Amino acid sequence: MPHIDLSGRVAIITGAGAGLGAAHAVALARRGAKVVVSDMNGEAAETVCAGIVAEGGEAVAMAVSVTDRAGVQAMCDTTLERWGRIDILVNNAGILRDKTFAKMDLDDFQLVLDVHLMGSVICTKAVWETMRGQNYGRIIFTTSSSGLYGNFGQSNYSAAKLGLVGLMQTLALEGERYGIRVNCLAPSAATGMTNDLYTPEVLAGLGPHLVSPAVVVLAGEEAPTRAVILAGAGAFEQAHVTMTQGVFLGAGENVADRLLDQMDAVADRSGEMVPASGEAQYRHEMSKLVDEKAVA
Repeated sequence: MPHIDLSGRVAIITGAGAGLGAAHAVALARRGAKVVVSDMNGEAAETVCAGIVAEGGEAVAMAVSVTDRAGVQAMCDTTLERWGRIDILVNNAGILRDKTFAKMDLDDFQLVLDVHLMGSVICTKAVWETMRGQNYGRIIFTTSSSGLYGNFGQSNYSAAKLGLVGLMQTLALEGERYGIRVNCLAPSAATGMTNDLYTPEVLAGLGPHLVSPAVVVLAGEEAPTRAVILAGAGAFEQAHVTMTQGVFLGAGENVADRLLDQMDAVADRSGEMVPASGEAQYRHEMSKLVDEKAVA
């Protein structure tokens, strides 16, 4: 039996009619999960669903936009009526509207935020109380290296994708006592959104199925929480939002000038840390103040 067994678990995957979402749905079904294949394109979702069923899995297709609050809630209600629980949510649905910020229409900026960020919020909110009530849940947000590190011509996409990291950080803290583990996945894969960005030779080594093992891990019993996992071409990494030790400069009219002089020390990564929460910054800075007063 595989080490990761999802038998009895119920998973919803958004944007699962093709590309990464379809690969994730197949991978979870092969591990025993009952799968909701959700996509705006109902016909595409049905095709993926039929493939899963043909392999002996259980799946149902639902034509839903992640921006449709009523539609998402109805999908979750139907899932609960059919299978009695929702254990796994993979927020995968997304779009691209790439242009430089100077040329970008604000409507296109808003649309990308609505689909990637608010779409994930809507879907997660729809399953949150169910997961809290059953004291179990696995939620995966699809972030991107564009959000983590920036990418020319993708200011809207980058903003949405890094917003998901912040959402994940807080929901992981809030969900911990209820057995809900929340993580982010930053994939590199050849999909409909990337086909125009890379050469055929590069795309050949970026199959979506090569990302899905990370989803299987993040959906499993032993999943971590508050992790940002990067995956592509069979390689896997982890990203961290860190904080340097920094410097203490105190108060005074010339603090800005002294800070400018010491920016290299502020940026020095020796001894950098991964804060347990946002409060850690406050505690770190207050400890420097207390230490300074003790010396004085």
